Order: sequence, then C-alpha cells, then structure tokens
Amino acid sequence: MFTTRIPPMTTLSNQERPRLRKQPKQARSLAMVEAIIEATARILERHSHEGFSTNAVAELAGVSIGSLYQYFPCKDALMGALIVRESARLITEAQKAVTKTSGRAGISAFIKSCVDHQLRRPTLARLLDFEEARLPFDSDVQRANTQLRSIITELLITPDIPSQTDIQVATRDVMAIIKSMVDTAGEYGESAKSGLTERVERAVFGYLSFRFIPFCQTSDRKG
Repeated sequence: MFTTRIPPMTTLSNQERPRLRKQPKQARSLAMVEAIIEATARILERHSHEGFSTNAVAELAGVSIGSLYQYFPCKDALMGALIVRESARLITEAQKAVTKTSGRAGISAFIKSCVDHQLRRPTLARLLDFEEARLPFDSDVQRANTQLRSIITELLITPDIPSQTDIQVATRDVMAIIKSMVDTAGEYGESAKSGLTERVERAVFGYLSFRFIPFCQTSDRKG
C-alpha cells in the first residue's frame, strides 16, 4: 500500500495522528528525517511491532535519540510519517494513469500501480494496513483518499468507459474492489504481480460493463 495501500473510505475523524514537532527545511535535516522514516520501515519489516521502538529506529538511522525526538514525539508520529510517505508514493504512481490514451488503459495503469505498490514491500504493506486502521483517520489520510478517488473518477468519465448511472457510487465501488482484492492478496502473501493485476482488472472491468437485470424481470420474461 500499502506500503500503504488505498486508504480506508470512511468519514474524517476529529482526531489527528501525532505529527512531526517541526518540518525539516535544510538539506541535512531533510535527509535525517528521511533516514529516520526509512529506518522505521526497515525495523517493521525485520522485527514487526515487537522490535519497533524509537531507540531501535534511531540506532538504525544512525542518529541520536535526541535528534529523533526533535522531530518525532512518539512511535505513532513515526508510523504516521511513514504512512504519509507511502501514500504519497502510491499517488505519484497512480497519477500517471490519467496520462494514458484511453480510460481503459488508464484504469489498467491505476490497478497496476496499486498492485506494484503493495507487492514491492509486502511485509511493510501488511503492517501499515493494520496501522492505518488503528490510527485516527486524519486529514492526511483523507487528502490521499480524495486524490485517489479523483483519479478514478476522471478515468470513469472517459468516452471508452461504459456510462455509469452514478459516477460517485461507481468510483467508490471500483476503489473498494481494488482495495479489497489487493489487501487480501497481501494478507495471503501473494507475490505474482501479473496474476493479481489480471484478476483485479477482470473484476473492475466486469463491474463497469455488466448490465444488471433484476431477478423479477428475468422471471417475468420466463413466464
């Protein structure tokens, strides 16, 4: 994700995750903060939550614990910064989908970016999924969620995609299909990107083109 994957589509919480005490401005401090965030990711990948501590992160990042606390007040702030970073990376990849020559190609590219992001660092993706659910659904997650929805909506209104009765509902459904299938693949430890991408494409394109006939209408026709 996944990695942060597609953010959960729930309403914005009044709570906010712990944030950086201050934003790094100089190149040296920017590099140090990035090293701390990457060290957080590696600690989680290697040792899961059991080995995750500010001391362990500082040691792996090669900084003093005092330097870490200058920017990160607690472990949740580290986790939040990592989620924001991974969300930004996913959005950067997903935004390339709107440059494709057709809606179908764009949706395929969007799906591929989600799958690639999930399976690039699958252990981290699974852990961050858990953390996304645990931590408050704050403005950063809401912003990422809105950006991803906007990309899907833009792709769904292209001429080659079948017209949808309610574009907002279709956007929500497509997001849910992608998220649930990619999340489940991660939970089961899948590693084959092409196979997962193909399955998600079948589900999404099937949803977009399927013409639903209510059961009562089919019964009337038979009668």
